[in-house]
Amino acid sequence: MKQILALVLLLVGTQVYAQQQIELDDITKRGTFRTRGIQGFNSMQDGQHYSAIENGKLVKKRFEDDVTVRTYEFYNELLHEGKKIRPASYMFNKAEDKMLMFTEGESIYRHSTLYKVFIYDLESQELTALREGKVLHASFSPQSDKVAYVFENNLYYYDLNERKHLQITNDGSDQIINGNCDWVYEEEFGFTKAYQWSPSGNYIAFYRFDQSRVPEFNMAMYGSLYPKDYKFKYPKAGEINSKLKIGLHQIGSPQSKFYTFNEEYIPRIKWTQYDESLIVYTLNRHQNHLKFYEVKPFSMQMSRLPAEPKVVYEEKNEYYIDINDEITFLKNKNSFLHTSEKDGFNHIYLQDLRKSKSRQITKGNWDVTSLHGIDEGAGQIYYTSVEESPLERNMYRIKMDGRGKTSLTPEKGYHAISNISKNFKYFVDNYSTANTPPSISLKKGSGELVRVLRENEEHSALVSKYGVAKKEIIQVALKNGTKLNGYILKPKMEVGTKYPLIMFQYSGPGSQMVANRYGGSNYWFHQMMVQKGYVVACVDGRGTGYRGEEFKKMTYQQLGRYETDDQIEVAQELSKLDFIDADRIGIWGWSYGGYMSSICLAKGADVFKSAIAIAPVTNWRYYDNIYTERYMRTPQENPSGYDDNSPVNMVDKIKGNYLIVHGSADDNVHMQNTIEMLEAMIQADVEYDSEIYPDKNHGIYGGNTRHHLYRRMTNFWLEKL
Repeated sequence: MKQILALVLLLVGTQVYAQQQIELDDITKRGTFRTRGIQGFNSMQDGQHYSAIENGKLVKKRFEDDVTVRTYEFYNELLHEGKKIRPASYMFNKAEDKMLMFTEGESIYRHSTLYKVFIYDLESQELTALREGKVLHASFSPQSDKVAYVFENNLYYYDLNERKHLQITNDGSDQIINGNCDWVYEEEFGFTKAYQWSPSGNYIAFYRFDQSRVPEFNMAMYGSLYPKDYKFKYPKAGEINSKLKIGLHQIGSPQSKFYTFNEEYIPRIKWTQYDESLIVYTLNRHQNHLKFYEVKPFSMQMSRLPAEPKVVYEEKNEYYIDINDEITFLKNKNSFLHTSEKDGFNHIYLQDLRKSKSRQITKGNWDVTSLHGIDEGAGQIYYTSVEESPLERNMYRIKMDGRGKTSLTPEKGYHAISNISKNFKYFVDNYSTANTPPSISLKKGSGELVRVLRENEEHSALVSKYGVAKKEIIQVALKNGTKLNGYILKPKMEVGTKYPLIMFQYSGPGSQMVANRYGGSNYWFHQMMVQKGYVVACVDGRGTGYRGEEFKKMTYQQLGRYETDDQIEVAQELSKLDFIDADRIGIWGWSYGGYMSSICLAKGADVFKSAIAIAPVTNWRYYDNIYTERYMRTPQENPSGYDDNSPVNMVDKIKGNYLIVHGSADDNVHMQNTIEMLEAMIQADVEYDSEIYPDKNHGIYGGNTRHHLYRRMTNFWLEKL
């Protein structure tokens, strides 16, 4: 059985081992191994220039030859009321004669951020505070003459010419949210700015959330004599969601028109380019029936209201439909390009809105991962896919008829594409392999290299100095014939010596931890453990992504079952290698990975000696409804799916060492999960170790927190494995 591990993609050659020891401070405090990117990179409207932060200054440079054509000296020298402005980020208007500068960020939940926003006029050199107080989602209108924003749950815009604020909604409160998302939409549908300017700038479409009936979750925030009772709306599996309306406001109109839809969710709104209609996505509660409604804008001059919204696209799925932003509305036709898994793999389709006709552009047993857009003049579509391997990413160009496909990034490895300039003249390629640090390059739309923007030579020197273990890409064959992708890191081997194994995973639906790219989650922590004599392995089991719909969705209604079966079988197979100590195998993970490691220690009690679960779900009944019901349906419909794969219900099987960790202010995976797990273990008389981090959220960071957490983890492995 020693032949079960097949090295793929890379022949790593001779290992180079530690010359200098990695210390925890290098990882958690000093940032010793941090790779360098390009700060503030922004492709400009003419397609010939870009802006970026260099040496603390904002500059405008030519793509072609990297010549600096303008330095915005004001960027770090502006004062407002005698106080220096320190921009966290910036945004040009379309005319690029004004800027928004975002300062003094204050996080709300996990994704949206309040900012003090300033407007700077590059011609008059005038600096203006958008308004007193912090706002959300400030953005210029397409005509650059207005700035929309959300303040205290109401939607406004500021007229730059008339220098006055106009309020679009006035019912914002703790219960009513306009132009911003409620908690669960922000977390699970992946957006926070809940309004969109129309292409002409004549309209704003926006969400109105009524969360008055949504159940409330509360948690104590410590640090004062009497802890604050922090409350927020959080719909758990099977519970009530916010009631939604989509508002459509014509600039200059005294009121807005609102639209309601019968479906449970509205995961996106998008404006078309051809005739400026609003497309409203809807999903049923099971999230397996998608509709696109077309909403025609009204006009104050119209003698009658436009027709009611009509369905212009519809898609159903046996399991669920993933919502993303892989869509492009064409300017010259009333059509759109989008991706869909309806043939079993994620591919690009052209959909005609008027004729209700669909044409598949890409085909094959592989997934498209990003639809970058289309150069309509040339009739060329640009996208990234895993055609070469699920572990790789390459960018392609293809004609509208599906012919003439060209790879623009043919090198084996992982190409992360960004900052595509107007008309696809240039793009930025962040490229790496499993053992090659990122190299950031500027390329032409043809794929031709213009120049390397960032090589990370300093980091490469550090890799040599510390002599890190090579990441070996492996495959593990399950008994049913399924081959799982993984990687392994090995310490310096001595003949006849067996080493403890730490397995790391996440395993959530559609996720990916194993790829032919550099670093990855907890890479340097694992390198430190390798130096201490541990083998580290990570394997993506069934249910993870980029291997087609059947592989990804086989865990439907049974989260945790097949994923843990796979990790247990992988551990058994790895234990047969002559350098692995089968009696010293541990597993750990964060969030979904913590859920997994908890089940593995119970179901695989004879395989795993120790496990660490950080911020784990321990019962899907405690988690939010959009995520959980997408994969499990409701607890009322699928009670056994929830209960049979809940760690809380398996504690009597645990034999090994267990460390469970949670932040007390985790608004995502509530500490309730850990408390219920501990109570179950206490009643079953099962020993455990635990750490609670006061007032820390799902990320468990701030001050010395991360250092303390990773020291606790290190010591746990050293003592218990």
